[in-house]
Amino acid sequence: MSIIKERLNAGLFSENPLFVQILATCPTLAVSTSITNAIGMGISATSVLVASNVVISLIRKFIPDKIRIPAFITVIAAFVTIVQFLLEGFVPTLHNSLGLFIPLIVVNCIILGRAEAYASKKDVYSSLWDGIGMGLGFTLALLSLAFFRELIGSGTFLGYKVIPGYQPALLLIMPPGGFIVLGLIMAFINYYGIRKKKKAHKEDFEENELETEIEEVA
Repeated sequence: MSIIKERLNAGLFSENPLFVQILATCPTLAVSTSITNAIGMGISATSVLVASNVVISLIRKFIPDKIRIPAFITVIAAFVTIVQFLLEGFVPTLHNSLGLFIPLIVVNCIILGRAEAYASKKDVYSSLWDGIGMGLGFTLALLSLAFFRELIGSGTFLGYKVIPGYQPALLLIMPPGGFIVLGLIMAFINYYGIRKKKKAHKEDFEENELETEIEEVA
């Protein structure tokens, strides 16, 4: 249970692929113009991440060190191809909307990074939950951006008009708007993190002061 909590917490918060590690910004900014695209990319990337982590962890001891990166890319590419065929067969509209960014999951630095930094060194169970945690973290980041960009930039939610008579701020569904929203969200996260650390530091200081006073009285 501890490894599940640790990896989920890492993926969603402390090591979030986008907001903390600032990885995969290109596909993030490209597909986060709508919540539907964000969900599609999030599920696709998470599926590939989980599957590749498990397989790489299983075969890690059999891969020569000199060819580990090509081997990792081959494994990832196999799962990306499967995901691409499934999307094309069952959700062609989403497949067309995501376009080139589905095959580009092969070189997504989050997936290759987790294979190199975690799955190639850890057991299958840990690698499975690392993939789930990082995938959920990436999906959450995509949805956070897509919510604001679609709502303010298009005046819609999941493609439906929710603000009658609203004049959309088209800047937000353009590349500069993606950077603006991403920057604001990261600024808020950093501000919250700094406040939390300051509060913890203050509480520790007050606790130490109280202990010192008690010792002096004693």
